[in-house]
Amino acid sequence: MTRHLSTPGLKTRPPSFHVVLALVLTLVGIQLTFAASPPAPSTKHQAPSTPRRIISLVPAVTEMLFAVGAGNAVIAVSNFDRYPAEVATRPRVGALIDPDFERILSLKPDLVVVFGSQSDLSSRLDRLKIPTFSYTDEGLTDIITTIERLGVRVGHADEGRREATRVRTELDEVRRAVAGKARPRTALVFGRELGNLRGIWASGGIGFMHDLLEVAGGTDVFDDVKRKSMQATTEVLLVRAPDVILEVYPSEGWTPARIADETKVWLGLPTLPAVRSKRVYILADDTLVIPGPRVTQAARLMAKTLHPDAIR
Repeated sequence: MTRHLSTPGLKTRPPSFHVVLALVLTLVGIQLTFAASPPAPSTKHQAPSTPRRIISLVPAVTEMLFAVGAGNAVIAVSNFDRYPAEVATRPRVGALIDPDFERILSLKPDLVVVFGSQSDLSSRLDRLKIPTFSYTDEGLTDIITTIERLGVRVGHADEGRREATRVRTELDEVRRAVAGKARPRTALVFGRELGNLRGIWASGGIGFMHDLLEVAGGTDVFDDVKRKSMQATTEVLLVRAPDVILEVYPSEGWTPARIADETKVWLGLPTLPAVRSKRVYILADDTLVIPGPRVTQAARLMAKTLHPDAIR
C-alpha cells in the first residue's frame, strides 16, 4: 500500500510549483543555473574577537549557529528560516537570490553568513570590511565539517565539535540499522508541477540528498549523473525504472489530503515499477531539504520509509 507521510499542523493551501521549487532550491542552496560548485566554505576579514551580531542568509547555517550555542548572537535571518522557533523573532533580510543589502548594512553585523554562490554580495561586503562566512556543501561530510568550522569561527569550538560528533554518530546508527537490507533503486524527487508529472527535478549522484538516500539504505537511480540535481522527464524515469519514487518537500502546504492527491498523480505511469508495487512516497518535512544539523532526523525518516522493519 502507498504510504503517506506528513508533518502535523500544515496549512491547507499548497504553494505553487514555482514557489515550492524556489523554496527547495534556496534551502538546499542550488542555483537555478546549476553552475559548477563554488569554492569550499571560507571566511573573510576574520576578526580576532567573537562575533556578536551575526546575520545568516542560509537556513542550514542558522540551525548550526543555534545548535552550537551561538543563537543569541544571531540578529537577522533569511526569508526562509523557520527553525528553531526563536528565528521568528529576528528580522528578515532576503535570501539566496534577493538579499536586502541596505537592510543588512543597517543592522551593523560583524559577521554575515552567505551562500558560496553569492559572490556579488560577498564582494560588496568585502569592500566594506564586513566579515563573511561563505557556505556551500557537496554532501553530508561537508555539513559536519562546516559545523566544526563554524563553532571555531563564532567562539563555540567545543560545542561545534560535540554537535559534529553527534551528527556523525547518529548517521552511523542509521547506516548500521539498514546494513544488509536490499537497497531499492530509488528516484529522489524534490520538485514538480503539482497535479501532473511535468517539470520533475530529482537528485543526481552527488550532494547531501543523494548521500542521505544512501545512508537510509537506498540506491540512487541517477547515481551516474554527477550533479546535485537534474530534470527527469517521464521518459527518462521509464527507462531508469526505479523501484521507489521518494518525493521530498518542505512541510508548508502539505496536508494529508494533498499528499494523497499528489501520490495518485503517479498512476499516470502504470508501468513504472514503483507505481506497480505501490512504493510512491511523498515526505513533507523540512529536515529533508535543509542541509543542517537535523540531517540525522532526515536520514531516519528516509530509512523508515524504505526499510520500516529496520527503524523503530
